[in-house]
Amino acid sequence: MSERKDMELIAELVPPGARVLDLGCGSGALLALLKQQRGCSGYGVDVDDANVLACAQRGVDVIQLNLEEGLAMFDDNSFDVVLQLDTLQHLRNTERMLRETARVGRIGIVSFPNFAHWPNRLRVATGRMPVTKALPYEWYDTPNIRVGTYADFEVLARKESLRILDAFGIQDGAVVRGWPNLMASVAVFKFEAA
Repeated sequence: MSERKDMELIAELVPPGARVLDLGCGSGALLALLKQQRGCSGYGVDVDDANVLACAQRGVDVIQLNLEEGLAMFDDNSFDVVLQLDTLQHLRNTERMLRETARVGRIGIVSFPNFAHWPNRLRVATGRMPVTKALPYEWYDTPNIRVGTYADFEVLARKESLRILDAFGIQDGAVVRGWPNLMASVAVFKFEAA
């Protein structure tokens, strides 16, 4: 399953033994994997009751928090790595959350659906919004409040004084480094404060 492979590719960006904060952690699957395979520790953050329960059942430490309220409860550099996987497109204040990620963690890792992937472009060119594995909702029922592209994030990172340490796309469970804005359905960035 490529979703599991995607998670493993992103997990490889996290140093062994790192203290991790996973923002929008969902069921805690990635944190459980990081704990088991990479000896990491840390917390998940999610607002959804079912996700908080799933994390607790998995043995993942979780904090129920609405990310729109920020991360004031965490001190500067409290974590080695802060993850925002498939989270940015759901937040109203993306810039603020990126600044908070860089403040709270030494390294930030984000991933999000890449709207510039060629099948999405083709679908828009035919007059319709794309519905894909990475963007699985119709325009009228999507939880995403925004769409972004690989290239857009590069611009935003510069604006927010973030230094990109690694960047690539993911397509069908494989890393895409050549033309990721066009050829990958998921964008991944590892960054630090400049």
